[in-house]
Amino acid sequence: MMNAQVKPNGEITVLWQAARLTLTGKYVTSPEILCVHGSAIGTLGNFSASIGKAKSKKTFNVSAIVAAALNNGTVLQYEAELPENKQKILYVDTEQSPYHCQKVMRRIIRMAGLPLDEEPKNLEFLTLRRHTPEIRIAIVEKAIYDTEGLGLVIIDGIRDMVYDINSPSESTKIISKLMQWTDERQIHIHTILHQNKADENARGHIGTELNNKAETVLEVAKDKLDSNISTVQAVHIRAMDFQPFAFRINDDALPELVDDYSFNKKESQYFDYSELKDEQHKQALEAAFSEAKQYGYNALIDALKRGYASIGYMYGENKLGKLKKFLENKRMVVKDSAKKYRYNPEYYY
Repeated sequence: MMNAQVKPNGEITVLWQAARLTLTGKYVTSPEILCVHGSAIGTLGNFSASIGKAKSKKTFNVSAIVAAALNNGTVLQYEAELPENKQKILYVDTEQSPYHCQKVMRRIIRMAGLPLDEEPKNLEFLTLRRHTPEIRIAIVEKAIYDTEGLGLVIIDGIRDMVYDINSPSESTKIISKLMQWTDERQIHIHTILHQNKADENARGHIGTELNNKAETVLEVAKDKLDSNISTVQAVHIRAMDFQPFAFRINDDALPELVDDYSFNKKESQYFDYSELKDEQHKQALEAAFSEAKQYGYNALIDALKRGYASIGYMYGENKLGKLKKFLENKRMVVKDSAKKYRYNPEYYY
């Protein structure tokens, strides 16, 4: 029996024919509307994300993106160039009260150099804190399809568009919505999501989906020695990578560049998400747990060493410790009440 949500066979045939790619067809490159140092971080028809831990100043950073888009100029290191027929911006906040959202809006207007005593004609700001995830999605979808001249959408709090941040089905649904909205309306969507406390990965299954599908993922991080400074770098980018930059909040409560900032090149304390593919982890873990179903800590480290060596990765003790933490955070390896570790083949990467 056909699923109630599946389109009739005739409609599927039409969609199938429309999806066929031809060798001789003419396909255009997506227009670049957001760049850093000449490197595209946002194009029409795609979506991107900012991730960072709490208090890393993610919203300050995104305010700079919106301000650049409002005046089609440069703010911090963000260079915006929205087409003439796509200069409307929709900013959606799912977390804060109207009072705090207005502070963000006023900051954007000040950074863009626009007057504070009149409503900006190209910026619409929505506060959706009071609503459920379904209603938030419905409101955003309505605004996207009914706003003429829309070019850029900010969703500050994509986590609040789902009930369970670790639900594969909910995560797939909202990411599919982002892909549908950006493709059908030829807009760019930039979302904001927290990082895990224990590592540098975006939170939950929705974070994994963002990493896999986003055009660009920017990491906003607080300097470890100076909490007044935040850094911005691309942890995933389809275009050419750009030099990271740093900003601080000045006496006017606005972000400004730190020109003389020195980036510390010390080795990360975390295992890099992009170092290995899902299939490689699976092959290594199956080899690691081929001799036993569960291990104590020391035996687990030895097993991981053997398993990853079997696929060509010779890791030392320090790297294996980072790997073990990464595998636990992804629930690829789980620890039971007896402090024994076992392989979880049902994980969601």
